[in-house]
Amino acid sequence: MNDLSIIKGDITCASVDVIVNAANPKMLGGGGVDGAIHRAAGPKLLEACKKIKSTNGVRCPFGEARITIAGNLPAKYVIHTVGPIYRQAQNPEATLKSAYFNSLQLAVENDCKSIAFPAISCGAYGYPLEEAAHIAVSTSMPFVKNGLRVVFYLFDESLVKIWKEAVSQIE
Repeated sequence: MNDLSIIKGDITCASVDVIVNAANPKMLGGGGVDGAIHRAAGPKLLEACKKIKSTNGVRCPFGEARITIAGNLPAKYVIHTVGPIYRQAQNPEATLKSAYFNSLQLAVENDCKSIAFPAISCGAYGYPLEEAAHIAVSTSMPFVKNGLRVVFYLFDESLVKIWKEAVSQIE
C-alpha cells in the first residue's frame, strides 16, 4: 500500500492538509462528525460556510464537495461533502462514490498532499458499513497511487476492522 492509513481517532486532530466533513446540504453544522468539526474549528468555519453560494438553502448538493478554510483545526482546509441518505437516495452507491471522488479531486486541485476522511454516510445517513468501506477505499486508491496520503479517521474499533478488511480485498 502506498500511503493509505486507517486510524481509530478524532478527525479534528488530524495532521493533514485537509479534513473532510460529512456535511449536510446546508453546510451550517449538524450532528455527528459535522458537529464535532464545527465545534473544534470555531466560528470562522461557520462564517466561511455561510459565504458559499446557496440555492434554496443548499450549498452542497448530495455527492458534491466544497472547500473552506479550517478555522482553529490543525488542517489548512475543510472539504465539505454530502453523502447519500441510504434509504432515500436513488443511486446511493454512485452518490457515495461521487462524494469521495469530488473530495479527493478538490484536495488535489488545491495542492493538498494529505487528506483525512470520516466514514461518510455511515452514521445517521445509514449506509451499510462494508459497502461504504469498499467504495471509500476503492475510490481513494488511484489518488493514493498518484502520491496523495489518505487517512481514514474512524470512531470505533468495529469500523476500523471493516475498513482494514476493505483494504485487504482491494490490495
